[in-house]
Amino acid sequence: MGKILRSYLFWTYERGSFHYDIMVTLILLFLFVSPRFIDYRDKPVETVALQSSEVLVKTTGVNRENNDEGAAFVYQIRAEDLTGATTESDRRAAILQLIEPISGEVTLERYEPVRDAQGKIIAYNAWVVR
Repeated sequence: MGKILRSYLFWTYERGSFHYDIMVTLILLFLFVSPRFIDYRDKPVETVALQSSEVLVKTTGVNRENNDEGAAFVYQIRAEDLTGATTESDRRAAILQLIEPISGEVTLERYEPVRDAQGKIIAYNAWVVR
């Protein structure tokens, strides 16, 4: 038994042998099953535009509210681009001012702040309908 364990540890079995297949199966099981039981604390990184002149645009599909067939998008705007906006109406106007040169006349449905790990607002997601 000790010889078998040592051979597994040092990976001395030939490719295609029974013990080689067992080792590969155990590795694959660990790779695919372990995330269900072990919290690796890996989360997707929030994608934010790198430069202040960039606006990140994501599609959310087709807006079907109120029988409207317009396309719906989420625009992500850096918080630095809204420096002068202190009230909600100022923020809405500043967001529209940044988005309309890109997409034309749009309707801002809502917006939400995007926060980093420390809770600081780094950007705003704006839901927009054409």
